[in-house]
Amino acid sequence: MSLYETDFYTWTQEQAALLKAGRLSELDVAGLIEEVEDMGRSERRELENRLEVLLTHLLKWRYQPKRKGKSWHLTIREQRWKVALCLQENPSMKLSKYTFLANAYKSAVWQAARETKLDESIFPIECPWTFEQVMNDEFWPD
Repeated sequence: MSLYETDFYTWTQEQAALLKAGRLSELDVAGLIEEVEDMGRSERRELENRLEVLLTHLLKWRYQPKRKGKSWHLTIREQRWKVALCLQENPSMKLSKYTFLANAYKSAVWQAARETKLDESIFPIECPWTFEQVMNDEFWPD
């Protein structure tokens, strides 16, 4: 087994030292490729997770209006801000924002159904809001 598989931290430190020393021929290229690709997937997952939380709370806001409260309001504002930060740090992801929104919406419906105890069929099959609406601080689905 390689160091990559048995002690990831030590492997990362070794790879960094090799890069700093310019000893490129000694790098674990396959491992580095895998890690760089995973870093990109991690950024995508972060954005989709933030969108899922945001959409879940927007659905709860819309479909359980009597339960609206400060906590939901603050969660919506926080997630909008964190989605915006993700996109600011990774501007190329803006090109796929509607795909990310659609992916997150499917999970948000399940989460909203679980949290509200409403049947998931009550929620629209596709996201009823545009990305711009979801991110608009003035938008509150009533």
